[in-house]
Amino acid sequence: MKAAQIIRYSKDIQITVNDIPVPEIGDEDILIRVKASAVNPVDILNLTGAVRLIQDYKMPLTLGNECAGVVEKVGKSVTRFQPGDRVYSRLPISSLGAFAEYAAIPENAAARMPEGLDFVTAAAIPLTGLTAYQALTEELCAKPGQTLFIPGGSGSFGQMAVPIAKALGLRVIVSGNARARDAILAAGADRYIVYTEGNDWQTLSGVDYIIDTLGDTEFDRELSVLKENGILLSLRGMPNGAFAQKNGLPLIKRLLFTLAGAKYDRKARGQGKAYRFLFVRADGAQLEKITRIVEAEHIIPQIDPHEFDLSRISDALALVSGGHISGKVMVRFPE
Repeated sequence: MKAAQIIRYSKDIQITVNDIPVPEIGDEDILIRVKASAVNPVDILNLTGAVRLIQDYKMPLTLGNECAGVVEKVGKSVTRFQPGDRVYSRLPISSLGAFAEYAAIPENAAARMPEGLDFVTAAAIPLTGLTAYQALTEELCAKPGQTLFIPGGSGSFGQMAVPIAKALGLRVIVSGNARARDAILAAGADRYIVYTEGNDWQTLSGVDYIIDTLGDTEFDRELSVLKENGILLSLRGMPNGAFAQKNGLPLIKRLLFTLAGAKYDRKARGQGKAYRFLFVRADGAQLEKITRIVEAEHIIPQIDPHEFDLSRISDALALVSGGHISGKVMVRFPE
């Protein structure tokens, strides 16, 4: 089979499409024939080694974090799937491989695709959907009626996070670019702030939760609009000691992340608030819940109009790295 691989971490996008054996599956795995894979900023982090303290990979590494496809084969202990099922998955961070014609995935990392969606649209859901769901239900333990602010939420994350948050009963405020305003409001946001228009951000206060997609540059301003005892959860900032502890990282990594995240923890505690960091994990049971929300709320992720096949994976990653996209960038595989 063909697979997009790297042989070393690099700041340059240096990927080759190689012929490699179809992966063997274990007793609790499924083998899927990949029909579509999504390209995400985390793929850039994987190829550059920016997250190697969280997960370091053996080389060569087949890239790709999420995909949709058809079950080709199941392990002897698999009970939830059978050949022919249409499934999707955010692959475990320890075993990537969505940029390939076949992927071996643990049964507990996959779910059946939402009814009515094609492979390309479905493949755009798992990573952002799970990120939103884990942020809201595990890290924030958000309750109906509380307020969530997503700075920079006009992209693919916001398009999934807004309807999921609304389905959980939250009031949602988003900031982002002007061209995404109508789409995010249509997805259910209660308020949309165009970051280039005036100082509407300054009118915010008493926000219960913030999911940060922007990173360090906006940390102080985000913290300032958070209520006392509120939580700022970052998807782009620095991991801290609490993240390392929760994820069972080795002692040396716990110490490193405790030191690296200390200034964020200190600033938040100084205002009676909390700082947390999230790196989304695979979870098929949660993905089933997201599937039900997608079906009930008729969520259709926006797909970037550029079309790529596996031979152009470097171009797809370069497009995502540039940041000027209109929805999820997808890699399509032959039917």
